[in-house]
Formats: sequence, structure tokens, C-alpha cells
Amino acid sequence: MIEFINVEKTYNNDVKALQNINLKIDQGEFVGVIGLSGAGKSTLLRCINRMHDITHGRLLVNDVEVASLRGKEVRRFRRNVGMIFQSFNLVTRTTVLKNVLVSFVPELPLWRKIIGVFSKEDKIKALEALDKVGILDKAYVRVDQLSGGQQQRVALARAIAQDPSIMLADEPIASLDPVTSKQVMNDFKRINKDFNMSIILNIHHVEVALEYADRIIGIRAGQVVYDGPATDVTQGILDDIYGNKEAEVQEERRDYV
Repeated sequence: MIEFINVEKTYNNDVKALQNINLKIDQGEFVGVIGLSGAGKSTLLRCINRMHDITHGRLLVNDVEVASLRGKEVRRFRRNVGMIFQSFNLVTRTTVLKNVLVSFVPELPLWRKIIGVFSKEDKIKALEALDKVGILDKAYVRVDQLSGGQQQRVALARAIAQDPSIMLADEPIASLDPVTSKQVMNDFKRINKDFNMSIILNIHHVEVALEYADRIIGIRAGQVVYDGPATDVTQGILDDIYGNKEAEVQEERRDYV
């Protein structure tokens, strides 16, 4: 479970990215976080895995007080929280398998980190993760020979290989075409259902969020203005979340369809 209790996040330039956030996200939920660029969506996700520190309140993940973690505790904690980025963060000049094996590096003894030796068990886990996202046949292909959608699946497999209970995704389909976006979103949905993994996506495409997420969290100017079932989202709720930018949202929805 993830619980935000009166959480605030203020950056060094005095910009208040999050204000009075109170949320509970149970294990196995599929949550879409929507809102304008700069509303605080990415900050919300990055506080969960301690990429950003909160400045007020409490943030609990599986009963762990995230702000209290130090040093190795943070690294161990992040093993349970997978993270997918818009830019994929892959090493493109090496193979798909080696990119997935990177997920095991933090746990390796120093000598194995230096020479890059992975155990048979690690390799099996990596191959199983690739199989789960449907690209096992690409294991020994260089990443720079893959399409954007395939690269995003490599990033997803790398996160799955950690065996996390929570998966965070920051604009995972922003650079993908509509057909490929649906394939990647289908992967997220299947993983959510098959492994009871909590999926929390910061997503720019409203139509995709409403189609795939069970729960929508709408953020405006750092505050939660909607939190409820995707099926209950109305045009009025979208107006509250996006304000006078709703025309752009409607155009975006037409593009996706």
C-alpha cells in the first residue's frame, strides 16, 4: 500500500509542486495520474521511489516511512519499486539481455560489477522477464536495432526482472505511435492482472488513461482535484483538471482514436 498523508513538495526555487496530498493506493490497483504539464504528476511519482524528497507530511510505502530511509536502505527499497521512463534509459549499443541484466547490478559483489559477470539464475530471470513482455526472441539483438515500442518493452522487462510489487511509469507512451502505445499499455494491464502488481502511470493521453486505468487521480497546480473510478470521469471533471486547456485535451483524444 502507498499512503500520502498531508504531503507537500517545495523545490529550492520556492515552487510548490505538491500541496496537501492525501492518497491511499492499495496493492494491485491500476492508477492513471492525469493533468497539465507542470501540474505535479511526475513529482508525485518520483516521491514514491524517493527520487524526490518530500518537504512536509508523511509518505508510507508498504508501511515503510520513505523519508526515513538512508544509504543502502534507499537502494533496497527501490528494488521493490520499478520505474519506467519516457526516454527508456537503455544502453543502445549492447544487447537487450544485457540491458535487462543491469537490474541486478546493485545486488552484485564489487568484483562481479567490475567484470560484468552474472549468474545463471540472473540470466534466467532476465529471459523470463523478456518473455513476459513478448520479446524473448530479441534477447541477443542490439537495442539500437529495435523500434521505439520494443525498446519500451525492454525497459519494462528490466523493471519486471527486479520482481517489484509496484511499477511507476512516467509518460511511458509519450514518444510512441498510437498502435505501439496500445501494445505497451496492454503489457501494463496484463502485468497488473497476472501479478497483482500496482501500476501507477503519469500519462498525458487522457483517452488512454480512461481506457486502461481503473482509478484516475487528477492533479491541478500540485493538488488532487479528482480521485475516483475511471468510469466516473465526466466532461465536468476534465474541465476541473485541465481548466481552459480542455480544447487541447479533446484534440489529443481525437488524435489517439
